[in-house]
Amino acid sequence: MIKLGMLDEHIGFHLRLAQDVSFRAYARQAGAPHLKPGRFAAMTVIKNNPGISQIALGRAISRDKSTITPMVRELVSLGLVERVPSTIDRRSMTLTLTSAGDAMLDDLARAAEAHDRRLDEVVGDQKAVLIELLKKIEDALV
Repeated sequence: MIKLGMLDEHIGFHLRLAQDVSFRAYARQAGAPHLKPGRFAAMTVIKNNPGISQIALGRAISRDKSTITPMVRELVSLGLVERVPSTIDRRSMTLTLTSAGDAMLDDLARAAEAHDRRLDEVVGDQKAVLIELLKKIEDALV
């Protein structure tokens, strides 16, 4: 057995491990390993905010320019998202889902629901407490 030392007592370490395991399980559930949870989150926000700027999308899903730009490029290259010059600010691009993106998002949403039900089984009646604690961490460390 590998000794983790001080890591075993670090919340951040366990958050990262739980995130990694959860992401891999979601990818298996979705059957689309190239569309990781971050892409699912981006597509969901774009669907709910058609015409959103890339900058606003990055803020909404907590991604900086160095990670949001390649993600959007990938979604565009897969034909899931369309980039259109903004009518308000010609320097920025707006994002909308394509019909293929909308269909893919429906499939990914079903996988996400199934994955979340599995997580519900794991945490049981502590879900609200866990979410509240995670939000507390998010708010405190912003």
